[in-house]
Amino acid sequence: MNELRSLLYAPAAARAIDARAIRQLGIAGSTLMERAGMAAYRFLRRRWPAAQRLAVLCGAGNNGGDGYVLARLALDDGLQVTLLQLGDHGRLRGEALDAAKAYRQAGGTVRPFQAGEPLDADVLVDAIVGTGLDRPLAGNWAAAVEALNDSGRPVLALDTPSGLHGGSGAVIGCAVAATATITFIAHKSGLFTGSGPALVGELELAGLGVPEAAFEGSEATARLIDRQRVAAMLPRRPRDAHKGRYGHVLVIGGDHGMGGAVRMAGEAAARVGAGLVTVATRPAHCAGLLAARPELMCHGVDGADELQPLLARASVVVLGPGLGRGAWSQALLQQALRFDGPLVIDADGLNLLAEAPQRSDRWVLTPHPGEAGRLLGVDTPAIQQDRYAAARRLSERYGGVAVLKGAGTVVHAPGALPAVNTTGNPGMASGGMGDVLSGVIGGLLAQGLAAADAATIGVWVHGAAADRAAADGERGLLALDLMRYLRELANP
Repeated sequence: MNELRSLLYAPAAARAIDARAIRQLGIAGSTLMERAGMAAYRFLRRRWPAAQRLAVLCGAGNNGGDGYVLARLALDDGLQVTLLQLGDHGRLRGEALDAAKAYRQAGGTVRPFQAGEPLDADVLVDAIVGTGLDRPLAGNWAAAVEALNDSGRPVLALDTPSGLHGGSGAVIGCAVAATATITFIAHKSGLFTGSGPALVGELELAGLGVPEAAFEGSEATARLIDRQRVAAMLPRRPRDAHKGRYGHVLVIGGDHGMGGAVRMAGEAAARVGAGLVTVATRPAHCAGLLAARPELMCHGVDGADELQPLLARASVVVLGPGLGRGAWSQALLQQALRFDGPLVIDADGLNLLAEAPQRSDRWVLTPHPGEAGRLLGVDTPAIQQDRYAAARRLSERYGGVAVLKGAGTVVHAPGALPAVNTTGNPGMASGGMGDVLSGVIGGLLAQGLAAADAATIGVWVHGAAADRAAADGERGLLALDLMRYLRELANP
């Protein structure tokens, strides 16, 4: 993946890149707008080659100007175009005004958008606000979003679906659910996490010929996890390899009725290549666990004292799958936190940590948004409002690496650019997926990867395995369905 194509920028940083291209590199704003409209129209034709009727909804800013360019090109190509203006047409300025004039000169007509009117076209184009949104859409603007979403027609969004915050991925009031989005110059960070993946649809990046020099001075918000980098971090093993070289993972958890969680975490650690895996759980679970997966070593522990010899032999601890929150659970947690090696803390381990917070630079925390909210003392919507900021706060408050799970999982490690994952699918919304992830990260840590690398590679491999497993359908996907693919992906 090209380095620039893997970097994600906040809207303000993207605007600064645009401005630098104009002021310092001499690319006219009108040229960039023409290129954006042309790129969008070409993408539309590739995506919907049979389309003959377009409805283009334009705002009064530069996003609307891009829409006017697309509409003019469609007219020139013989398509039937309906252009609906949002806001005061008299507010158009600069390049956007010039684009509107060129559209009219090409024979195009403009009429105001009216709330309640149906949108009837082969493809609808959202050129309402793009990344410029800083407050909830209301009135006629909100009605336009509703009309696009209720149309039953494919929608192409220009730069960012209107109503989606381009930086955080949060919805501001209401937002367009696009079939496809073409974004310009640089990827916006909000397209890849939070509500972004659900609203963007198919995503295309058009660089518009802006040279790399325009990016100098603009700091990226995050980076996408690169498949090639994942492969480079998982090299072929030497022919004289032995299990002692690849670490010993100890999985701790599985209170009464939750033995499956530690089994899945343990098996996942083994499937990605850990040399040895031991499970410490309630004694009643050992017989069933060993029958299902005899490669794991299982020790029934009734109390924290029985955990100490297991910790002494481990190189990595995975703490929390099915752990529970009772006295047994708390005793095991306190004993495990004395371990002086890398830890992965998940599930009830995180809930117990939220009740008695402490810091460590040795652990990887893997909360879903609800657990993250408990760790930070806020509700789940507050976490989802800005997942980048939430992941950063988790790492700052608790130390170590924070893996904020969900659509567009964010991995935040101290001193590093946050990483965002693009693998995975809605079929992963089922029990046990988090247990598998904690085992994957633990298994990678056991093989000597640094915590940030193990977390980054782990979330990519976990999501990619789920994508392969979902070939037969997302609904009904089970955590154990990932296991065969984990092994394949750990051997790129």
